[in-house]
Amino acid sequence: MSLSLGPKGGPVLIVGSVAYDSVRTPFGEVEDALGGAACYASVSASFFSPVRLVGVVGEDFKYEHVAELAHRDVDLEGLRRSPGKTFHWSGYYEYDLSQAHTTATELNVFEDFLPDLPEAYRDTPFVFLANIDPALQLTVLDQVRRPTLVACDTMNFWIEGARDRVLEVLARCDIALMNDAEARQLSGEPNLIAAARHVLNYGPGVVVIKKGEHGSFMMSRDSFFAAPSYPLGEVRDPTGAGDTFAGGLIGHLARVGAEGDDAFRRAVICGSVMASFTVEDFSLSRLLRLKPEEISERYHEIVAMTRFGEL
Repeated sequence: MSLSLGPKGGPVLIVGSVAYDSVRTPFGEVEDALGGAACYASVSASFFSPVRLVGVVGEDFKYEHVAELAHRDVDLEGLRRSPGKTFHWSGYYEYDLSQAHTTATELNVFEDFLPDLPEAYRDTPFVFLANIDPALQLTVLDQVRRPTLVACDTMNFWIEGARDRVLEVLARCDIALMNDAEARQLSGEPNLIAAARHVLNYGPGVVVIKKGEHGSFMMSRDSFFAAPSYPLGEVRDPTGAGDTFAGGLIGHLARVGAEGDDAFRRAVICGSVMASFTVEDFSLSRLLRLKPEEISERYHEIVAMTRFGEL
């Protein structure tokens, strides 16, 4: 099974946070490292399709980080620089790397972020709404014209505090991505299969549930697919893994076309592969030095390890 790589599909519009992260894990720490959902998703998707990023940064945002994103052929016309400081998140992980502990969240210029899409972005066929206020996600949906596919992410904070707007977004999206805890919270169902079916009733055609090191699964009204995570011997920092997963998924769909169950299944594997690289190092370090042949090799390793014959 061949894997198509290179920015020849799409393009993909990605709207979300661009941030500086200070992260500590049992395996090291970084200060003011490049982060944010839009950055992780954009760099991940850029290995498959051209990317257009919409976000906001402060006056302190380093030009070397602009250059790193541009080097991945991420279109930055939609990245606005505003007076003030860039959004900053601080947190740490203990040996249970599935749980992030937040020590500080400084929204800074992100507090007044209002997505205003450049005219050239409004006809982008593939859209990923990263984890931002659902009111802002709706603003983006009001600006794009007849997209082929829209995927959205959310988090427990919005599910609890802005549930009605979350449901509005889901009703206008094709793919809903969330982790297992968020799916249970949104649906009120303890069983993840029942939770995914419940979320489908809100409108999206496909629900993807991310389960961290335990893989992911995808459900539509007539199909189910489960995928493992790539087995890693060392994980240094899980920050941004879910956003990287989403970027790989929608980037692949934009590359090959979002039609047919096989395309969606391969997209889930691409998401798993990209996330597996992110967690091997802090910030976007591993993604920024990643080679296409490494992606292809790991993709085929997952295919091989999940293949089995007739009983």
